[in-house]
Amino acid sequence: MAAPKYLVGIDLGTTNTVVAYCEQQADLNSSPVSLFDIDQLIGPGEVARRPLLPSFRYHPAAAQVSKSDLVLPWEHQAVSGDIDQVIIGEWARELGAKVEGRQVSSAKSWLSHSGVDRQSDILPWAGAQDVEKVSPVIASASYLNHIRQAWDHRHPQHPLAKQEVVITVPASFDEAARNFTLQAAKLAGLNNILLLEEPQAVCYDWYARYQATAAQQLERVPLILVCDVGGGTTDLSLIAASSHQDSLALDRIGIGEHLMLGGDNIDLALAHLAEQRLENSGRLNAANLSKLIQQTRRAKEQLLADNAPNEVKITLLGSGSKLLGGTKSAPLTKADVNTIALNGFFPLSEFSETPDKRRRAVVEFGLPYAADAAVSKHIAEFLHQHQGVSQQALSADDDGVLSETTPALPVGLLLNGGVFNSALITERLVNLLSHWRGTPITLLDNPHPDLAVAFGAVAYAKARHGAQLKIGGGAARSYFLQLPEKKGLGQALCLLAKGTEEGDEIRLTGRRFSLTLGEPVHFHLLTSTFDSLKTSSSSEQRIQNGQLYPIEADTFQQLPPYVATLDGQGAALHANQKERVEVQIACQLTEVGTLKLECVAIDDESQRWQMEFELRQASHNTEDSALPKQLAASLSLITHAYSGNKKASDNREIKTLTKTLEKQLGKRDEWDFATLRQLFDTLQPGAKRRRRSEAHEKQWLRLAGYALRPGFGAPTDSWRIEHVWRLYAQSIQFKNQQGWTDWWVFWRRVSGGLNQEQQETILGDIAKYLHPGAMKNPQSAKTAHEMGYDAIVRLAAALENLHFDDKVLLGSWFLSKALNLTQFEQAHWWALGRVAARVPLYGSQHNVVPREQVTQWLHKMLDVDWQKEPMAGFAAVMMSRKTGDRTLDIDDDMRSNILEKLRSSRLPESWLTLVESVQTLSETESKRAFGDALPHGLTLLT
Repeated sequence: MAAPKYLVGIDLGTTNTVVAYCEQQADLNSSPVSLFDIDQLIGPGEVARRPLLPSFRYHPAAAQVSKSDLVLPWEHQAVSGDIDQVIIGEWARELGAKVEGRQVSSAKSWLSHSGVDRQSDILPWAGAQDVEKVSPVIASASYLNHIRQAWDHRHPQHPLAKQEVVITVPASFDEAARNFTLQAAKLAGLNNILLLEEPQAVCYDWYARYQATAAQQLERVPLILVCDVGGGTTDLSLIAASSHQDSLALDRIGIGEHLMLGGDNIDLALAHLAEQRLENSGRLNAANLSKLIQQTRRAKEQLLADNAPNEVKITLLGSGSKLLGGTKSAPLTKADVNTIALNGFFPLSEFSETPDKRRRAVVEFGLPYAADAAVSKHIAEFLHQHQGVSQQALSADDDGVLSETTPALPVGLLLNGGVFNSALITERLVNLLSHWRGTPITLLDNPHPDLAVAFGAVAYAKARHGAQLKIGGGAARSYFLQLPEKKGLGQALCLLAKGTEEGDEIRLTGRRFSLTLGEPVHFHLLTSTFDSLKTSSSSEQRIQNGQLYPIEADTFQQLPPYVATLDGQGAALHANQKERVEVQIACQLTEVGTLKLECVAIDDESQRWQMEFELRQASHNTEDSALPKQLAASLSLITHAYSGNKKASDNREIKTLTKTLEKQLGKRDEWDFATLRQLFDTLQPGAKRRRRSEAHEKQWLRLAGYALRPGFGAPTDSWRIEHVWRLYAQSIQFKNQQGWTDWWVFWRRVSGGLNQEQQETILGDIAKYLHPGAMKNPQSAKTAHEMGYDAIVRLAAALENLHFDDKVLLGSWFLSKALNLTQFEQAHWWALGRVAARVPLYGSQHNVVPREQVTQWLHKMLDVDWQKEPMAGFAAVMMSRKTGDRTLDIDDDMRSNILEKLRSSRLPESWLTLVESVQTLSETESKRAFGDALPHGLTLLT
């Protein structure tokens, strides 16, 4: 295959996407780097080339545009899974400022948001029901796909897929976000790309421009802080500059944690200010606020620019027939922007001041922004965390004269991001760092903060070919294997230390694992960006491969687990016996920038099993605790009860099984998460023997469902659910009312582990009993009762992975029955509160019932006597619970009505708190909402 002709760098930004390139020449160092102007629609049927591709999509209504309006210079080929008609780029950005609910923005931020399913169709987040939606992965892929087609149109002989392409990502992107970026690139037809950290790209660009004088400029600048404030994130990195044999060396020695704080937050703060100034506007809905943000984004850019006007008018157009008459305007001044940007985001704080993490994080349009908006404090925290490597970098330059009591602070500052187009903000950050140091800091030149990342990506590609200096540093963070212990959080075994170079395979020869073939095994992985950690002897040491470290809070971050199934072909498998193999773990940082983990057989190194990264949203965490002393005896009791020997246990032993287990393990409510999963794993092989008697079936369903609830939480729960789901088609043996009730309760308890298709299958089977018409017919009503109607209602409401249209239908049924039937009132009210809750217990936020529908239901519920029916009041609380996201929250008038009703009904004060402010559920409220107490050690993250 012919060598690539071009080196291409793509800055896939939150607000803008930028492409730079150079031609591969004999003298690659001198090959000029150019911007690739991107063809895009700037109006109906009007195409222009722009240096920036705004990272916005617009989903037009059916009759809003014609096919001729969307014609591009090439025949458009959409990404697989994308919608037919979509506008990308400048025109999409402009339309979003005028028409509500049809614009996709900040797709990059969504890629890093673990609270939603990033592969589901959830964007635009504030979109109306008739707007087609796409996933954050598809949205990101569509921008790359647009670039690929624009490039191929201009370079038909050298398609982009065959060039050397570097895509930049925040240094703080975790493994999941990096993998989603790679997935988006593949969907766009770019199968072979490299990932580069954005702050490094900025540094590469600086060096490329100052190669001749770089060593001289950095002679007294041994430590550089790169601060990249993009549209969605603030990215921090430390670069050490040193001289070896008269040659300059640059090494990235520290990166910051993921910080969802950037230009978008300033735009949002300005939009809130403008919202207050709009005449008679009240609190805008989410779609109108989205339009307003597009206006304030443009106003910010104008008011922070050189020769800025003193004032910019914000105009919010009306909708529909009120398009002109509903137009409202409000001014934003240069002083407003300076006050918000400078004092709110870049205050002159002290080095000792770190972010206030006790405050609730701001949530708008579903994105959880940083709780404290002061970038200054986040920089201070970052520098506090990297004092060790900073001391080394500075001491090497100062011959060790740096005092241990003097904070090690950077000498140089390199700024990037659109906000630093403002001389005022740049000056503020320079003054801040100089104040902390006590001496002036050196500001390194960056003449193009919007373009530096793309240019730097090309410079990195050049460096890979030896054409210029390559920044060292290796892995940006350390990776650890969590080793649980009976007490505490356990220990962390370092698999790959921070700084390990790309491609270097690290194998822990001193650790062996005996794994069973044909069964999934999981590995809990942790990461840390710290340079040194305390060892078991309490002394702090630099992180090294193979070293054990006690796990402490705020030091490690948990990754979704790595899972592998080791397939074997040995004779033992055919003899229905378990085959085991001894392996070591081998890991390396790939050239693409992701972690590769493999199990390598001890006896045959050619036998390798790659571990797959589990991309399911991290909606939970678990803590291992000491297992009960009598657990082994309890497991033996279960094995005996459901063994192949029919005479092994009589009905008396089965009937008292739960009580016997409680005598051995303590009260059932106190069984912890690890104990529960071990109980289930012992029950699971006896599933087919549950039909031996009615007592066997009842006890199995009750114990197994209780032990596997809520269906997720452990890395291999998906494997457990896969086995359990096979039972659904088999149904139950003893078909009486109690048997059916136990059956439906089992599926409600494990429903969190079922996917949308499985939940739809269940709904399809039980809908006939839930339909309002079923209760009007005496025979069908009797059948529903015999089938365990109360349990069916609660099961249906627990199916959170259903599409919100299905939930709206169920909610209307439950409300109708709750208002018109005296039987099963508690179940109907509980089910309505669960199905219409503002904060799902495990489902993705994008399938929450729309707020407009919930408001209609709440109007009817205000006429109910909540003192007489407190469960109706609790349902209203779940439906009115404040999230901080105005796409989900009910309006202020309805909130006031609900609060007044709760007070007059003398319902618990904690219920009012949930409606008044953003709060987490207490243990009691969680049990009431979930229908069961959650296992100890399992915490649902909201």
